[in-house]
Amino acid sequence: MDNRPIGFLDSGVGGLTVVRELMRQLPHEKIVYIGDSARAPYGPRPAEQIREYTWEMVNFLRAQDVKMIVFACNTATAVAWEEVKKALSIPVLGVILPGASAAIKVSSQGKIGVIGTPMTVSSDIYREKIQLLAPNIQVLSLACPKFVPIVESNEAKSSLAKKIVYESLAPLVGRVDTLVLGCTHYPLLRPIIENVMGPDVVLIDSGAECVRDISVLLNYFQINASRDSLLPNHQFYTSAGVESFQEIANSWLDEEINVEDVEL
Repeated sequence: MDNRPIGFLDSGVGGLTVVRELMRQLPHEKIVYIGDSARAPYGPRPAEQIREYTWEMVNFLRAQDVKMIVFACNTATAVAWEEVKKALSIPVLGVILPGASAAIKVSSQGKIGVIGTPMTVSSDIYREKIQLLAPNIQVLSLACPKFVPIVESNEAKSSLAKKIVYESLAPLVGRVDTLVLGCTHYPLLRPIIENVMGPDVVLIDSGAECVRDISVLLNYFQINASRDSLLPNHQFYTSAGVESFQEIANSWLDEEINVEDVEL
């Protein structure tokens, strides 16, 4: 047993979609979360800058004595996950491979769409992972750079959000049977995305799929938290906008949480 926390990092609030699933599936695991909202979105930034910012969050989490680090950010996973995984002695997970694997399993016609930040899409990592496992599947990727700012500004339910999502996803409508939400911010826009894509398209939440891998690794390394302990007191940190972060988090996680400001 290991009661140390699991560390989560993201460019902002998007990783809360992964945290919510972990809290549902593994309620005894303690969470330390860092969201770099001050520098979000990461998607349009150059790779070297994303790598630098990611390492700053990794080192912050290491200072909290975490037993595992989860890249709850597709952009950071695409750019820096392999490098960080090789450098650290603790398990380091990303959200891309679990999302790619899940999409292959549910695709009925072999036509998978991937939406993500410009960096994630330009890296072509989802197509590579999907076609490595299933070479005959067709993958259509689409960058949606306006989605993250909508979520970070807490406007996911606004009329502006509906307009932007409808316009952005038009090139994929009717062309795919499965759609990977290749950014952990995007599940916060899920109701609108579902309306645009239609009932026949299966949406894959890459972050939620990642939690299954977290559970497997906790068991493999025998570092599960004790079930005899009290429910954990989670810690959330943001580099900007505590009030906005807390409002989104309280709504999405359906409970009151404490958020602290941190300078990276």
